[in-house]
Amino acid sequence: MITLCIETTTARIGIAVTEDGKLLAETLIDASAGHQNNLLIPEIKHLLNKKGLTVQQIELFACAAGPGSFTGVRTGIATIQGLAFATDKPCITVSTLAMLAMNIPVSDIPVCPMLDARKNEIYTALYQISDLPVPLKPDSAISPDKFLDELTTPTIFLGDGALRYQDLIKLRLGKNAIFAPLICNALRPSAGCLIAEYSHRNNGTAVSPEFLKPAYHRLSEAEISRQKKI
Repeated sequence: MITLCIETTTARIGIAVTEDGKLLAETLIDASAGHQNNLLIPEIKHLLNKKGLTVQQIELFACAAGPGSFTGVRTGIATIQGLAFATDKPCITVSTLAMLAMNIPVSDIPVCPMLDARKNEIYTALYQISDLPVPLKPDSAISPDKFLDELTTPTIFLGDGALRYQDLIKLRLGKNAIFAPLICNALRPSAGCLIAEYSHRNNGTAVSPEFLKPAYHRLSEAEISRQKKI
């Protein structure tokens, strides 16, 4: 199975293609949310051309569904929907945090991916990692203090949220706080390919494009403003 996964939930574009779990190609490009739309499709075509592939040969389309940038999440969902519609292929979403957790390949210690959600919050979860991430605590948007209250055992932290709140994590967890190497803090779309392919093969979770849904985990500024006016 040839799988293509994109990641646009952070301040970059990530694209990867795998075949039966083997990485064929991957690219990461720094790009703000306002420039992702212009770069994404050309970069997908460029990556496929380098490997002698066409969009029609992709058998499963995947994208990071969030949490992350609202604009980035929408860009990723819309792009994958368009490609899946055009080729009549299934598509699937993958948790951004699960993808990040896979930067720790195998660990007996729980892995905590953290993304800076701003407003004094983090997007985070807790995973056990073997071949693939198994959730111990679900994805959520939460204050670092409140989330750290729930952790009492050694935990591996990674992501830009872990970097921002590193001092707080050390203060609260002491020796139980383990920080991944800096290279592990970048999201890899190849991890999304692996999760998507496994989920599709074993759980049948791929859907038609119209059923693809984002995972924001909190209200947007516009939604918050509308609620205040009610």
